[in-house]
Amino acid sequence: MSAGWPLWEVFVRPRRGLAHTHAGSLHAPDAAMALRNARDLYTRRQEGVSVWVVPSDAVVASGDELDPAPDKPYRHPTYYSVPDGAPHL
Repeated sequence: MSAGWPLWEVFVRPRRGLAHTHAGSLHAPDAAMALRNARDLYTRRQEGVSVWVVPSDAVVASGDELDPAPDKPYRHPTYYSVPDGAPHL
């Protein structure tokens, strides 16, 4: 039945103030049906307050070209020591 239907990526925001996270994928013939199916499938128990659906072929990901800046160790949390009086760091 879903043969030929495009693949959609589903992102759900669990509550206000948080970011959308990838919840999964589904096949649907159009954006409206993808959104309806995503709501039914991924938020049926009130798991989220917002749903995004994106055509899978529209998602662009970076490769290995990201440079973590190895010459700048102060950008990494291991560069700093945690003081004794700061339990939540």
